[in-house]
Amino acid sequence: MKPKTLYAKDAHGLDEKQIAQALQEYLKEKKQCLRKVLLIPPDFTRYHSNAGLIVQVLYGILAPNVQVDILPALGTHVPVSPSEWACMFGSVPYDRMLVHNWRTDVDEIGEVPGELVKDVSEGLMDAPIPVEINRRLLEPAYDLILSIGQVVPHEVVGMANYSKNIFVGCGGSRMISSSHMLGAFYGLERIMGKDKTPVRRVLDYAEEHFIQHLPLEYILTVTDAPGGHIRTHGLFMGRQRKLFEEAVALAQKKNIIALEKPIKRAVVLLDEKEFKSTWLGNKAVYRTRMAIKDDGDLIVLAPGVDKFGEDKEVDKLIRKYGYKGREYVLKQVNEQDDLQCNLSAAAHLIHGSSDGRFSITYCTRGLPKNEVESVGYGHMPYDEAIKRYSPDTLTEGYNTLADGEEIFYISNPALGLWMDKSRLG
Repeated sequence: MKPKTLYAKDAHGLDEKQIAQALQEYLKEKKQCLRKVLLIPPDFTRYHSNAGLIVQVLYGILAPNVQVDILPALGTHVPVSPSEWACMFGSVPYDRMLVHNWRTDVDEIGEVPGELVKDVSEGLMDAPIPVEINRRLLEPAYDLILSIGQVVPHEVVGMANYSKNIFVGCGGSRMISSSHMLGAFYGLERIMGKDKTPVRRVLDYAEEHFIQHLPLEYILTVTDAPGGHIRTHGLFMGRQRKLFEEAVALAQKKNIIALEKPIKRAVVLLDEKEFKSTWLGNKAVYRTRMAIKDDGDLIVLAPGVDKFGEDKEVDKLIRKYGYKGREYVLKQVNEQDDLQCNLSAAAHLIHGSSDGRFSITYCTRGLPKNEVESVGYGHMPYDEAIKRYSPDTLTEGYNTLADGEEIFYISNPALGLWMDKSRLG
């Protein structure tokens, strides 16, 4: 299929008709030859990617003449629930969903050499990285595999999507753990919002050497969602890396917010439908840490958060070790077998700490004060917090409260990267 790009002409973004027409044209040449297709969208935590609309359009184009299977790129996340499915994918039948299990559903297809890992990490790591993907992608019966998702700043890989959807979203525990630890060792503040980071270079190697034979194409979006309304600014379809690079350039314009001065107090809302764990909710930490001044405060309004990890094993590790800073976690990794066996959790613990630079307060309903404080965060009851920081009255960006306090409000941390202008470069 010929690569295709579509850019919105104005700030309102591409409408549904334009997106549907572009997808129709993209599939036109190949549609008659298809018998079985695998779609790989993100899960509900990436609702604002507009991948839900794209899946609905693709399903309408292909079914019932083509068997369409849908494998959400869960990574370490929990499966999509029926209610989340209906919200994101509309009338597409729930029974078309295949569930990815990152611990059991993968086959190893290669290995990224230790020499490359050492080079890209500047000597911080030198062990080879096994490449594992969900074995369903290897089924020869699929005529076409379409990986769908949003290019947006990311704390591990720099810019999300493209081959990350395959090697992490549909990857195995060793690949996920190694890539996350590589990003954590290198430093997320050196990574976020950039393209050719250490982890991306590892994924590029794996894409070039191990999956070129797959009938794989990428459908990439660049979106934002002011007030919750999704705007799709770009649609990029094809296999070539240059399409991803175009999407990165657009996302850097649309999703990186450079501020004239660092923030003293940031207040971040986590949509209770999307964010139910600190594993997910710590996007509030990742995406704002380069904007918050030393000795500043991050207030996380988290009405839906009722656990730490997305699965029981990771939840147990977070409860045991907590978000206590990079040096503490690295020491524990060297000494504790359970963290050595789950490096993605260790990386998450590093990412979720401010390393003492600013305070982090979680405002919850479902997690009690003693549990939140036990992992290293401050706590405030959600219903108490919103009396002062009400999402109903705050507007995006700077707000001055009745007593004169200035805060910076973010309604969805998943959609951007906020940073002090001095950090651009």
